[in-house]
Amino acid sequence: MKYMIMMFGSAEGMMETADPEWIREMIGFMIQIDKDLSDSGEMVFNAGLADPGTAKLVKQTDNGVITTDGPFAEAKESLIGYWVVDVASEERAVEICSSIVKYAPVVELRRVQDEPPEV
Repeated sequence: MKYMIMMFGSAEGMMETADPEWIREMIGFMIQIDKDLSDSGEMVFNAGLADPGTAKLVKQTDNGVITTDGPFAEAKESLIGYWVVDVASEERAVEICSSIVKYAPVVELRRVQDEPPEV
């Protein structure tokens, strides 16, 4: 079963307020979990995202398509990284999330659909 694990937070806020030792620990953890998931064959792909201040929004309006600066949400915390994993069970996906949540205020787990829903 494929799941997307989404890590939310504020990279900018973390760099301003977190203890440098904690940041080094978190980066080491991220490197290790990526390696572990790759070694186990559970990693499909993953990525960290640039600061939300670099985001662009593309919108359809009555006047056509417009592009504006992002991010979409007016919040300090946003999606900062994600993993897509292929695991044996939801319990395993939750186990992975449980290790990540130490470094993020919110981790969202969502099943990846194999195809669009029937209409």
